[in-house]
Amino acid sequence: MSTPLTAAALVAALKAEGVTVVEHTGWRTHNRNSKGAWGPVNGVMIHHTVTSGTDASVTLCYDGRSDLPGPLCHGVIAKDGTVYLVGNGRANHAGSGDADVLAAVVAERTTLPAPNQQNTDGNTHFYGFECINLGDGKDPWPDAQLDAIARTAAAICRAHGWSAASVIGHKEWTSAKIDPRGFTMPSLRTRVETLLGKKPTPSTPTYQPFPGAAWFKQEPKSAIVTAMGKRLVAAGCSAYATGPGPQWTDADRNSYAKWQRKLGYTGTDADGWPGATSWAALKVPYTSGT
Repeated sequence: MSTPLTAAALVAALKAEGVTVVEHTGWRTHNRNSKGAWGPVNGVMIHHTVTSGTDASVTLCYDGRSDLPGPLCHGVIAKDGTVYLVGNGRANHAGSGDADVLAAVVAERTTLPAPNQQNTDGNTHFYGFECINLGDGKDPWPDAQLDAIARTAAAICRAHGWSAASVIGHKEWTSAKIDPRGFTMPSLRTRVETLLGKKPTPSTPTYQPFPGAAWFKQEPKSAIVTAMGKRLVAAGCSAYATGPGPQWTDADRNSYAKWQRKLGYTGTDADGWPGATSWAALKVPYTSGT
C-alpha cells in the first residue's frame, strides 16, 4: 500500500512514461475526499465510458451525474491516446467490490479470485481511468489508446514500485460490471509488464494533441498556436493580415471559426474556440514547444 501521488507527481510520472497529458481546469483540487478516505492506494482500475466524443466524455467524468457527483475517475483516456486529468483524490469510479480481490492486488498475485462480494470501498484504494469506448464489443480500441492505457498504468505502477499485477479492470473488482469490454485485462497487464521491464521510452505523436478548450481562452503564446495557424492557412481558412504567430489573437479565433464552418458547424459551435473534434480534423503537426 502507498500514499497517493500528489498532482504534480502524477503529471510528472505520466509524462515520463510518454503519456500526452491535458489538465482539465480545476482538476488538482477536484475530489470526493469529504465523503470518505483516499488512500492508502493499492492499484489502478480501468473502465470504459459507454460514451463517444472526447469533449462530452471529459465533461461527464469531471462533472458527474445528478445521482453520482464527479469526478468519476482520475483521468479520461481518449481514442487518440491523450489523457485528460479530471480529478485528484477520491473519485466515484470503483464503488464496492471484493475484499479478496483487494488482498490479491495488495499481494500482487498474478491470478485474481472471482469477485463475489461487495464489501470493500474501491474508491479508497484505486486510481481510476475511464477509457472512451461504447463498451458494446464492437467499438474499436485504437492502438494509440491501448498504448496510452498501458503507459498510464505503468507510470503509476513505476511511481509506487508496483508490478503489473496491480492493474485490474472494473469487471475484476465486482461481478456487477463488465468493463472494460473489447480487450482482455491479461493482455493489458502484459503490455504494462513489458513497459515496466525497461526504462521509459516516451513516444512522439505525429499530430499535436488537443491542449484543451480552457488553454486557448488563456490567450497563450506558444509554438502550438503558430503550427495551428499554418494549418488553417493551408486549409484555406485564413483571416490573418500577418503571421500567423505564436500569440493567440482574434485573427486566430476568426480563422478557426472559418475552419469550423468548413467542417459544417454553425452558430455557437462555430465560435472560433477550438474543440477536440475539430482540432483532430485539423491535424496540427506535433511541436515540442509550449
